[in-house]
Amino acid sequence: MNLFFHFTVFGFCNTYLLGPAGGGDAIIVDPGLMDEELLSLVESNNYYIRNILVTTPHEAHTHGIKTILKIYDAHVLCGAGELPSVGTVRKISDDEEISVNGQSVTCMLISGHSQEAVVYKIGNMLFTGDALGAGRLGDSPNSYAREILLTMVRDKILTLQESVYIFPGHGPPTSLKIEKDFNPYLAE
Repeated sequence: MNLFFHFTVFGFCNTYLLGPAGGGDAIIVDPGLMDEELLSLVESNNYYIRNILVTTPHEAHTHGIKTILKIYDAHVLCGAGELPSVGTVRKISDDEEISVNGQSVTCMLISGHSQEAVVYKIGNMLFTGDALGAGRLGDSPNSYAREILLTMVRDKILTLQESVYIFPGHGPPTSLKIEKDFNPYLAE
């Protein structure tokens, strides 16, 4: 499985493209914007986007979906039952294990930043959206939501193997070990 990174200034969002070596069905995570560069990345690797995973149903993570659906016959998976620009999507349940393009994907609902936020684990990769990033914890509307987010991150993410790599919706990638050791928000 190859992983490609695409950054867009629309929402300053990270988009991730996952697909097999040699081409085939691909997964795109948080398509903030489907621009010419991302389309070229998909097409030059002989990929066909079959599934779109949305970590957070905010426009910075979803703006490109409408364009993708005009080009590819893809399924949209999200923690919300609907997305404003897309309509009805497949709603993910907490701790659901699904098969996406032959890959086992563990879905974890992580509230606090957004009630519909989902973290996806594929192999040793964790796509955290806005829940957790390098040296930071996602924003929350109030102190109660912040505690919920912190508790869920500790219970669901920090219990994973330290060899897991974290690919956030914003900012650089990191690892679970680095976040456990150095993220000031996760210090007990």
